[in-house]
Amino acid sequence: MLLEATDIHKTFQEGRETVHVLNGVTLSLARGEIVSLEGPSGSGKTTLLSIIGCILTPTSGRVVIEQHGVNAQHQGELARVRRQYIGFVFQQFNLFPALTALENIEYALNIKGVKGVAAQREAERVLVAVGLAERLHFLPRDLSGGQKQRVAVARALAGNSPLILADEPTANLDSVTGGQVLEMFRALAKQENRGLLIVTHDPKVRAVADRVLKIEDGRLI
Repeated sequence: MLLEATDIHKTFQEGRETVHVLNGVTLSLARGEIVSLEGPSGSGKTTLLSIIGCILTPTSGRVVIEQHGVNAQHQGELARVRRQYIGFVFQQFNLFPALTALENIEYALNIKGVKGVAAQREAERVLVAVGLAERLHFLPRDLSGGQKQRVAVARALAGNSPLILADEPTANLDSVTGGQVLEMFRALAKQENRGLLIVTHDPKVRAVADRVLKIEDGRLI
């Protein structure tokens, strides 16, 4: 199994009050599988994604990625797991405006330790894979919203991270472009054997998902 999250609890302190955001969430994800995670605002979706992505640690429970337990490790080790195993796709794209599409991917690869010609070739490979062969040297300002999201997807795929976490990836796209991005997710998951967990309010994600999970008040229902 690529991902196993078991009995995840997360609490935060707000003054004297303890806020329970996640209440015993358990889920799994296999390579080549797409899981859609739906729920209203404040249900705990993004917190769960952040814990699986080694950005937050759970109050209790266990996260295992590719047989590596990650919740009890120190921050340096969590950063290594993020670099090696996880790719992120954000709602706001988060591209560097002064860098071309190719350079944005190369920079992400440099952080993973891939540099020089190897980084350039890998950046070109993933941009071609998402249909941007003619846009390698375009700045973000010269790309459409759908093309920017494709660059963000390519960045997540670069370096062969097996687990892709996407937070509302179609929220800023029109319905046609959003559908194209989702079909690209589906094709890439199956062709490259990645596992995708997509946090979304968009019901169209169900069309490409292998499973749909719903979270409410910090619990899967």
